[in-house]
Amino acid sequence: MKWHEVCLTTPAAILEILNAWENGVLTVESVQKITDNIKGKVCSMAICAVAWLVAHVRMLGLDEREKPQLMIRQLMTPLYGENTLQFYNERVVIMSSILEHMCADVFQQTGTSIKLPMEGLDPVPYRNLLPVREPIREGLSGQFSRVLHKGWVDSQALHLLESLLHMGGVYWFTNNLLKELLKETRQQYTVRAVELLYSIFSLDMQQITLSLLGHILPALLTDSSHWHCLADPPGRALAKLSVWCALSSFSSHNKSQASARQRKRQREDIEDYNTLFPLDDTQPSKLMRLLSSNEEESVNLSSPGDRSMSSSLSASQLHTVNMRDPLNRVLANLFLLVSSILGSKTAGPHTQFVQSFMEECVECLEQGSRGSILQFMPFTMVSELVKLPALAKPRVVLAITDLSLPLGRRVAAKSIAAL
Repeated sequence: MKWHEVCLTTPAAILEILNAWENGVLTVESVQKITDNIKGKVCSMAICAVAWLVAHVRMLGLDEREKPQLMIRQLMTPLYGENTLQFYNERVVIMSSILEHMCADVFQQTGTSIKLPMEGLDPVPYRNLLPVREPIREGLSGQFSRVLHKGWVDSQALHLLESLLHMGGVYWFTNNLLKELLKETRQQYTVRAVELLYSIFSLDMQQITLSLLGHILPALLTDSSHWHCLADPPGRALAKLSVWCALSSFSSHNKSQASARQRKRQREDIEDYNTLFPLDDTQPSKLMRLLSSNEEESVNLSSPGDRSMSSSLSASQLHTVNMRDPLNRVLANLFLLVSSILGSKTAGPHTQFVQSFMEECVECLEQGSRGSILQFMPFTMVSELVKLPALAKPRVVLAITDLSLPLGRRVAAKSIAAL
């Protein structure tokens, strides 16, 4: 095996070791022995291992970081026993210096020292991105409060927010900023917060949108203990921000699909979005039978409780949009969730949020936004949307249905007739 192959396969081996440790297959002593072998043989292997662990830690919550961080500290602690490898002591000094700079950010979040405590040695100082031992959550909250008070994001604040994004990871960054938005109850400041957050999210709009639409919104909408957060005005502000991010990401994503380099570059390990509210994917033969049906055939699309194949059918599926793409999958799953909420008999702040979300979608569509995300909306949603006073208009029905499809024209005609 060549050395570059060793460096490329080391992260995969570390992942297996970490999984075995977290599942109780390996003990702390066994992991310590493995990390000693890694750093005691070739120093570059320890650097490769820590590089992956640092990226992995950024994806985890603060309560999930104990074991990965302990592995990092084990790999960073030099072996002080007798070592027969030539120039090991000189190389391990260089290794330790590299590792200290690599993982200072992630350890700063919890205010813990980088190396294991040892007598006679001072803790490794942090880089001056944030005040020493200030929790990263407080740093983000304080910075956003200052930005919200001023009404704009200056260059210094932007650099600090970008550093916080890299240190905390996309999900942490997005989730905590949205908590700041949902805490705001003043109408004037919620409008300002939406505009500011939209500009801040431009630091990594694609990944932030995936976290927002694929993780955070579904969690808020499906957990009744969070529904109170979705009341107006912060709920309407969150709906507006979500639609803006979705439209921006979808529009730019379509333009950048031809770039192979951007498709391969992944700053975060994207979760398998097929497991989030799985789509009711149709068999090709069944779909073809539906599409080849006559215009006069009646297709039952009015029952919100029907979760059959036709209920999840959307214009994007008929246009054969690639549902393996993470953004398309997240949008389709979100609209399936919205459809189920509209068709349910339970009302509350979450249904009010869904109404605000759909109203914002229609408003952006009427303003000529590029790249319609409504193509992922199940056709059954149309009959539910026209029950909302703000959307019970013929022009709205014509705007949200795909009139290029026979099924879309049929649904639009039924909905307008029912007004």
